[in-house]
Amino acid sequence: MNSLNKIFLFILSISFFLAYNQEKKEIFASYTEEKIVLDGIQNEISWKKKKMVRDSFFQFIPVPESKGSSMNEFKIIYDKKNIYVFAKLFSEAKKISVPSLERDWKIRGSDGFLILFDTYKDGSNAFWFESNSVGVKKDALVSNGGQRFESDVDFSWDIKWDVKSSPGEGYYNLEFKIPFSSLKFPEGSTKWKVQFFRADNYNSEFNSWTLIPKGQTPVNLAFHGDLIFDKPLGSSKSPLILIPYSNGLISKNYEKNYNYSDLALGVDAKISIGNGMDLDLTLNPDFSQVEVDDQIINLTRFEVNLPEKRQFFIQNSDLFSSFGDSRDSRTFFSRRIGVAKDDDGNTIENRILAGVRLSGKLNNNLRLGFLNMQTEEDAKNNINANNNMVFALQQKVFSRSNISLLFINREKTGNSNLNNDQEKFNRIVGIDYNLRSKDSKWSGKLFYHNSLNEQKKNNSYSTGLNLFLNTRNHGLYIKSIRLGEGFQSDLGFIRRNGIFKQFLRYERRFWIESDRITNISITNNIRYITKPNENSLITDRDYSIGFEINYKNLSNFEFEFSFPYTYLDNDFNVTRKDGAVPIPIGGYNYPNYGISFRNSFFKKFSYFLAVDGGQFFNGSKKSFQTKLAYRIEPFIQASMNLSYDKIKLPKPYDSADLWLIGPKITFTFNKQLFWYNLIQYSSVAENFGVNSRLKWRFAPLSDLYLVYNDNYFASNIFAPKIRSLTFKLSYWFNL
Repeated sequence: MNSLNKIFLFILSISFFLAYNQEKKEIFASYTEEKIVLDGIQNEISWKKKKMVRDSFFQFIPVPESKGSSMNEFKIIYDKKNIYVFAKLFSEAKKISVPSLERDWKIRGSDGFLILFDTYKDGSNAFWFESNSVGVKKDALVSNGGQRFESDVDFSWDIKWDVKSSPGEGYYNLEFKIPFSSLKFPEGSTKWKVQFFRADNYNSEFNSWTLIPKGQTPVNLAFHGDLIFDKPLGSSKSPLILIPYSNGLISKNYEKNYNYSDLALGVDAKISIGNGMDLDLTLNPDFSQVEVDDQIINLTRFEVNLPEKRQFFIQNSDLFSSFGDSRDSRTFFSRRIGVAKDDDGNTIENRILAGVRLSGKLNNNLRLGFLNMQTEEDAKNNINANNNMVFALQQKVFSRSNISLLFINREKTGNSNLNNDQEKFNRIVGIDYNLRSKDSKWSGKLFYHNSLNEQKKNNSYSTGLNLFLNTRNHGLYIKSIRLGEGFQSDLGFIRRNGIFKQFLRYERRFWIESDRITNISITNNIRYITKPNENSLITDRDYSIGFEINYKNLSNFEFEFSFPYTYLDNDFNVTRKDGAVPIPIGGYNYPNYGISFRNSFFKKFSYFLAVDGGQFFNGSKKSFQTKLAYRIEPFIQASMNLSYDKIKLPKPYDSADLWLIGPKITFTFNKQLFWYNLIQYSSVAENFGVNSRLKWRFAPLSDLYLVYNDNYFASNIFAPKIRSLTFKLSYWFNL
């Protein structure tokens, strides 16, 4: 038996044998035939008959496993069409904090109540519904067990539901109405998994109904309680959803001296198939972003991937996007669809004609995902028409783990004679085993993918494993990845090929009984990357040690010292300046340090400060970064991002002062009307940009945007580059 098989069996055995013994909490939902009027008040007999669950919850922050400071009461009833949750939330605050009136508010620090429904009880996926003291809505999808908050919680997902609030003396009420048609669950269900959270602004706490052990993530789905229904649930009977849109643009390109205008029409449709599957259709989809991406200063040699925000790709997105390794070998990356490169290497939009997407649960343990999208030929920019297809199957094994199969096919269509370097097709076949133990202490992945192309290439594989042990006091992460020189995924995100990467991370946590400090952690990282087919040439080597303090007032201090080594196998123009002399091929050691501090996100004025410095290839680098935010609740939210890098290189290489400045200010008029303003200046891109958006939500999930964009040259001259005015109108129909 070879070593890879031994590792595979070891991971399977961990997944099978590990279990977590925690006292389970239960809440019972009572069936009613009474009509419930949503008003935030317990007027109905069904509410009065139902006894409240009264609990102060467990703290997750700042002091995990301690009891929360404020009391919470809640109960659940349901009828044939909806599930209702009533919550009474106590607070000592004279005025309860409301940072924003916008749905899915991004600003942290709001008092509120959150519900997570794991309707299939698989500990893998959940629906997030949240509201605050004035009844603002927040919804999201949780995937991959909620192991990593940043990647596993997606607030781009929206669905129709309702909530009403009402104030009281020392408390406020929330009454949720969530249609079963907005959820996916097994027909005949008598039990779901559920979790409740309370964000307590006054006491700077985030608390959970069931205890989440120290060291685990806040929305980890392994620690839910049980929601038990009086009688079995029926079919969800989801409506047919139609979302037509209209998008108009007028613009002027000052650099090339031409005007442009366009008017586009399209429609998205969502059709439910049974209780578990969704069929999404799109015709001439609108994949333009009214919200511009935040610019960054990229001092690495590699491309940066940005998050997917397009609604069509959101629901069940983990079925497609979780294959491979998210950093080094992400086999499918949906933002590749609808973009292409012109002859000058510039990334431009490639119009999508239509698409279909089928995803969801075939049964309690088997999920299916199918995606097919057709892009248009663009002869002017020498871009072929392509058909893009992805097929995925995911079978649950053991308590929370799964085995997933993947097939990707990108293929030229039509009879085009365009002369470019795109191959006729690119296909990927792959298998992933995703480990999540019942107690969430163990997680990991083992995968093997192979690519097929018109030109048969050697070593066309991507394979890897990672294993993560996370306990109260210890965190151990091991990763090993091998990418062959011939592996290619046209619809993926691959940093580089022909490497063998090994990574080891160990974290030791110390929980402190102190009036000020919650915990201290010390982290060690070792990274080692070689090129096996070039005599195991070492391209990257790094050792770092980090020190972190988390305070009870939710502030945080971090320090890190690292000793990286990089071998440049190509010249590297780090400043991206035209005509700059690039750093030459060769090996470079450049030790450096970093220090950062942030205060509590519950504060109306919050800040983050970071400085780092040290050697940088054959020179030196000093950096400063800050983010300042202030809010006048709930009407004005303002922030300032500032980044500065001073790179000093010996002659004849160019030194540089790199600036990135991005002030933002949002005016909130009410729950329907918002005005967003973003200014970005980048010395690397030599661009000064203004994005001003007026958003009117005139009906549920239906929006009108007016967007003004203005970009200026900001190098030797300050002059207009491209100016545009856009409107976007969409309407959500439930039929």
